[in-house]
Amino acid sequence: MVNIAGREAYSYPLLIGQLLASVKQYRTTEIVSAGRRFSYVALRERIHRLASLLRSLGVQAGDTVAVMDWDSHRYLECYFAIPMMGAVLQTVNVRLSRDVIGFTLRQAGAKLLLCHAEFEPVVEDLRDALPDLEHVVRLIDGDEPGTYEALLAAALPEFPFSDFDENAIATTFHTTGTTGDPKQVFFTHRQIVLHTLAASATLANQPDGQGLRRSDVYMPMTPLFHVHAWGLPYIATMLGLKQVYPGRYDPGTLLALKKQEGVTFSHGVPTLLRMVLDAASESLAPWTMLVGGSALSPDLAREAARKGIVTVCGYGMSETGPILSIGRSGPEDTIDSKCRAGFPIPLVHMRTEPDGRGELQVRAPWVTQGYAAQDASDALWEDGWLHTQDIAEIDPDGGVRIVDRIKDVIKTGGEWVSSIEIEALLMSHPAVSEAAVIAIPSKKWGERPKAFVVGSPGTAAPPPQELRAFLAQFATGGHISPYAVPDEIVFRDSLPRTSVGKIDKRLLRQNAESEPNAVLSTRIATQGDIHGP
Repeated sequence: MVNIAGREAYSYPLLIGQLLASVKQYRTTEIVSAGRRFSYVALRERIHRLASLLRSLGVQAGDTVAVMDWDSHRYLECYFAIPMMGAVLQTVNVRLSRDVIGFTLRQAGAKLLLCHAEFEPVVEDLRDALPDLEHVVRLIDGDEPGTYEALLAAALPEFPFSDFDENAIATTFHTTGTTGDPKQVFFTHRQIVLHTLAASATLANQPDGQGLRRSDVYMPMTPLFHVHAWGLPYIATMLGLKQVYPGRYDPGTLLALKKQEGVTFSHGVPTLLRMVLDAASESLAPWTMLVGGSALSPDLAREAARKGIVTVCGYGMSETGPILSIGRSGPEDTIDSKCRAGFPIPLVHMRTEPDGRGELQVRAPWVTQGYAAQDASDALWEDGWLHTQDIAEIDPDGGVRIVDRIKDVIKTGGEWVSSIEIEALLMSHPAVSEAAVIAIPSKKWGERPKAFVVGSPGTAAPPPQELRAFLAQFATGGHISPYAVPDEIVFRDSLPRTSVGKIDKRLLRQNAESEPNAVLSTRIATQGDIHGP
C-alpha cells in the first residue's frame, strides 16, 4: 500500500493473476481440449485447485515446477497457477534429446514435474540424475486414480493467492539453435503482463481479418513449451476467447478441429502452415494465421490466400518474450511488403547497426534481462541494446525486413548474399515446396551458396540445371546478384528441423562439411565462373 495524505492507495502489481480479473463475465465461453469442454468460471476454479494440489506436494514460492506436455488445457492451467502462487513455471521442450532435457531440468532446479505419460520413459531414465526433483505428477487425458484430473478433483477449490513483487521470475525455459548447451532465459510477471497488453492492443487495432477479436476462436499451432506459445494463451484468456487445444500437432487433427470448433485465429512457423495447406482439400476461410519463427515466402503466402488463410507476419525471439513486431497491410501493398517482419508493437524500439542495413538491435520492457550464464548475457546486451543476431533493414514507413541471420548470410567474392532471398525465389518455382540455402567454403570466393530443396507434392522434380537457370533469370533482370546463384542444388525428400520446427541450417552445414565428394543427391557443378573475370 502507498500512503497518500493519510489514505492508503493500492499499489497494483503487474502479476499474471491480474489477467484473470475479468474471467467471471465469460460464463458461456469454452475451453476445448482432450475431449473436455468447460467454461472460464470452471477454468478459474481449476487454476485454484491446481495451486492447492501443488502446495499439498510441498511447492513454495520460488520453487520451479516443470511441465512436459503437448498443447492442452492442463498446460493453460499451469501457465497461471504456477506463477500465481509465486513459483516458477519451467516449460520443457519435449522435442529435445533425453540428455538435453535432463540438462534443462537440472539447470532450472525443477522440484516438481507434471509429465505426460508419453514422456515417462525419458523421465525414468533421467530420475537418478535429477537431485532436486521430488515429485512427478502423471498427465493423461482420462481420470485414472493418481493422475492429474483425479488429483485436481480432490484438491481444494480455493487457493489463497496473494500479491508479491511484480519483478519476481514467473517463467523459465531454454532457447536452442546454437552450439553448445541450450541457454536458460527468464521472464518476470511484469514482463509477461506488459507483453500481453502491448500485443493484444496491436492485434485489436489490425485491419479487418488481420487481427484478433473477442468473437474469434483461438487454436495455437506453436507449442506451449515455446516462448509462452508466443504469448497468445495469455492474450486469449485475458480477452475471453473460445480456446481450442489440439494436443500433439497433426495436420488432420488441426483441420478437423478448425472445422468442428470454428477456429478463426492461429499462429505457427511456415513449416506447419505448409503441412496444413498440403493436407487441406477445401477452403479454410475464415482463418487468420500469425506466422513467425522464420521468413514467410511470398509463394507460401499466396498459396495460403488461395485456400482462405490470411497470413500476418510477426517477428521476435525466445529472448524477447517473443513478439516485437506484427505486420499489417492494405490492398495497395505488394506481396513482398506483406511478407516483411511487420511494424514494432507499442513500447518496442528498434535500430540497425550500422544504420540502414545491419544487425537489428531492440529495447522493450519485456525482453529477457539475460541468460543464466553471465558472459552470454553481456554479449546479448552489449551497449544497452539487445543484439538479435539478425541482419535487417528498416523501411521509410517503419516496416522491418529481416535480411538474414548473421550466421547464415553468405559472403562470396566480397559481396553479401541473403540466403532468405534465394530461398524465397526457389520456392516461387512451382516444383519446389521448401528450400534452404547455406554457405560452403570456397578457396577462390571465400564462400559459395548451396541450396537444398524439397519438391512439391505430386510434381516431378525438375533437373537441377533448370532451377539454376530459373534463378539466373532473376540475376539477369537485376533482382539478385549473379553471385547469388548457387553452384549446387541438392534435392531431398525432407529438410532437417530444429525442435521448434525451423529448418536446421546448422545440421545442413555440418552434413555438407562431412559429405564426401561422391554425390549423395542430385546436384550440379558450376558451369564456369559466374562471378565474371
